Amino acid sequence: MSDGLFIDVEIDEAVARDRELAAKLAEVCPVDIFRVGENGVEIVRENLDECVLCQLCLHVTPPGSVRVIKLYDSGAVLGA
Repeated sequence: MSDGLFIDVEIDEAVARDRELAAKLAEVCPVDIFRVGENGVEIVRENLDECVLCQLCLHVTPPGSVRVIKLYDSGAVLGA
């Protein structure tokens, strides 16, 4: 984690390997936090500080498989 970040993102391992889901995440994220990698979903760490908490990533994935962790709010989690 880098200094100055206010969120972190975690993805369940089983979901992270799904290239189709990776494509959906990359498509819906307005600030390019996700991309399709060789092994599925990759998180673009340098873009995490751009997150607007829109929750679009949570709507295209199975419940609880993507967690947005609000580091500024005692680790409160979106999508838990």
